[in-house]
Amino acid sequence: MIKRFKPKYSIKKGDSVVVIAGDDKDLKKPRTVLEVNVEKGRVIVEGVAIATKHTKPSASNTKGGIVKVEAPINISNIMLWDAKTSQPTKATRTRENGKLVRVSKKSGEVIK
Repeated sequence: MIKRFKPKYSIKKGDSVVVIAGDDKDLKKPRTVLEVNVEKGRVIVEGVAIATKHTKPSASNTKGGIVKVEAPINISNIMLWDAKTSQPTKATRTRENGKLVRVSKKSGEVIK
């Protein structure tokens, strides 16, 4: 099914986030977002949802074997990390100098 509008998320590639639900739940350990899939509403987070992938030998990987990779998790299972308060936080969008910026709700700091 094709959605009419593309959803907007406050999480981008390179952000520090914490996992708030699932097997890798840890509210005190910030991790980095490696990739965001907006269409499916999923993200790949560093060190979360490790899956084993069996690879065949190829020109780039002559040995093949079992490789551990990060699997995507739902974007609702993570939350932005506020470095100033050292807690998870929500974000709002505000305009500064004609540009949209994300602002942390807990500390009021601009998220870069």
